[in-house]
Amino acid sequence: MEPCGKRLEQQPTSSAWHSQSAWLCCQGLEAFSFIMTQAILLFSPETSLILSYSRKIKVRVHWLLQGLATMCAGLGLTIISYNKYLNDKPHFTSWHGLVGLVTVLYICMQSIGGVSLLYPKLMRNWSLSKLKLYHATSGLVAYLLGCTSLLLGMFSTWFTETVTGISWYLAVCCPALLALVLMNQISSAFLKKKRMQP
Repeated sequence: MEPCGKRLEQQPTSSAWHSQSAWLCCQGLEAFSFIMTQAILLFSPETSLILSYSRKIKVRVHWLLQGLATMCAGLGLTIISYNKYLNDKPHFTSWHGLVGLVTVLYICMQSIGGVSLLYPKLMRNWSLSKLKLYHATSGLVAYLLGCTSLLLGMFSTWFTETVTGISWYLAVCCPALLALVLMNQISSAFLKKKRMQP
């Protein structure tokens, strides 16, 4: 058994960089998925990590976590793009790459749209309740895009060679189950509000 670092030294530079960049991207996707999930669950009465705090603080923490998740997604996109550039490979040729690019762009637009909820006076023609509904619905689409990109990445050659057996199936189940939980949380929160209105 030789240490991992020694094996990397023996490999050609581009292969070692690919292994490291794939690992970094995997870590970035995990951070993105975890942080974005927590940012959305802040508003859940059952699973919020800061349940006893005011809504204003929850909104600020949500905004901070979403910004961090967007940075992780952008960092992952930058790392893999740099790796493709170093190895003179084409960009965004797989479904994972295309959906990942669309996800990052969509999340950036969603973040800009979230500013309208921080400063609702900027959107004079829209009611705050409609803005919240549109933001939550659009955010759910962004989260589902992120989960789809994550799932497509799990079918890549690198991931299927690195993670095998039951571990691969468990890894695939995680984003799928999280997507179902969040879809339920968001839809039930807004359906409950709609039922309360006359």
